[in-house]
Amino acid sequence: MKKRLSVFMFLLMFILVLAGCKSGGNLTSDAPDTGSSNDGNGGKDTEEVEEAEEPEGTQLVFDTSTSGEVTFWTFTADVYEDIVKEFNKVYPDIKVQVVGMDFGEMHDKLQTTMAAGSGAPDVAQVEQGQFARYGTEGLLEDLLQAPYDAGRYQDMVSEYNWERWKSVDGTKLLGMPWDVTPGVFYYRADLYEQMGLPSDPDELGDFLQDPDNVLTAAQTFAANGIYMYEWRDSPAIQYGDAIGYFDSDYNWVRNDDKMAELLDFVKRGNQLGWAPQMSVLFDEEGVQLVNQGKVASFPVGNWAARELKNKFPEQEGKWRVTKMPLGLNVGLGGSTFIMPAQGENKEASWAFVEWMNQAEEAWKVFTEFSIQPAWKHITAMPWYQEHTNDYLGGQQDYKLYDMIDDNIPVRRLTPLDGQAWDIYISQVAESIDNNIDSKTTLQQIEDTIEKQLGPEIEKLKAEQAN
Repeated sequence: MKKRLSVFMFLLMFILVLAGCKSGGNLTSDAPDTGSSNDGNGGKDTEEVEEAEEPEGTQLVFDTSTSGEVTFWTFTADVYEDIVKEFNKVYPDIKVQVVGMDFGEMHDKLQTTMAAGSGAPDVAQVEQGQFARYGTEGLLEDLLQAPYDAGRYQDMVSEYNWERWKSVDGTKLLGMPWDVTPGVFYYRADLYEQMGLPSDPDELGDFLQDPDNVLTAAQTFAANGIYMYEWRDSPAIQYGDAIGYFDSDYNWVRNDDKMAELLDFVKRGNQLGWAPQMSVLFDEEGVQLVNQGKVASFPVGNWAARELKNKFPEQEGKWRVTKMPLGLNVGLGGSTFIMPAQGENKEASWAFVEWMNQAEEAWKVFTEFSIQPAWKHITAMPWYQEHTNDYLGGQQDYKLYDMIDDNIPVRRLTPLDGQAWDIYISQVAESIDNNIDSKTTLQQIEDTIEKQLGPEIEKLKAEQAN
């Protein structure tokens, strides 16, 4: 009831604040016609405006008279065939050319063409881990500025999902929030039940918030030749994923008490043999462990439900999903849509980006590919909240993913994250292998970051100041 009340209040405020906004995806209320000329259509004929019904009387209004051509680069081209078909029902005069490439090739080519000043697409889908490569001043459109004015959508997504696509200093929105990939805990309900552990998603989720209960479960499984985790260092690593590497001023953020506690904790779990130290979805040996019933659970992004179903169809009904253990709330990836500054078709490009994020028709396609919406007006819809997953025993999985999104902390994506990861993960592994004091390890990591990346940090801070 609390959740429904919150949704209702959000939608009510949303109508009052955003009704009548100009351009693209405006929101209007269903109030009776008072005879005013301010009809939200920008003076266009009624037939030029396509309206998609939203919950509680709100409507999205798209200017369907917009025309042009858009070149769109993506590493998941198969997703967009139906997306473009639906888009052209609303914008029949915008031609979208979808150019699919391999993940690495696309991101490399995008960086090269933007740096060269020509050859970049009008719009590109960019993965979170690659996003900071394109944050150099002037390469991307700032979507907070006119004519986009994307700031009007800020209250429609979580703070985490809004802030992560900003420039490092937080002043520019360089990517449009799109999906969210909450970290969750997939588990075999039958194996947990056999071991005398909670097997209901809510009960197990609460049970595993206590570190002692996590170790008890891990020890119980290990005694029966079953793994509870996939990677030995998961809780510490995923806490790092939640907070990032640097803040907006390039201060190192991974040297705190909670990181030290979790690093101590994973050492205890490793001593129990709680993880095979391999992917159970993409490593052949790991796949065999799942087939043999030797994997009880593992934390991962919510997309893994699709992979589990594809790889282990015979285990349908045995798997469930719950929140991550140990109070961890983390985003494990996701993508955004960027608009390179050199693109020439800005109006049509923005119409495409805006529609893909705001339209219900778009999200009914995206969710079929296990892409979860970050937008609250979509996640509040009954078809989303009441969705059930047969593979997960009929569980309402989307509702869980939506709940986690609001609890993920804000982090910054910086150009130094990749280099920092190499330093961090190698020294964490050494600490586990040699049982080095965790606080000592974290200080050593910070010292190494300062020594190896210090000059680059100072350069980026100076550029940011200017």
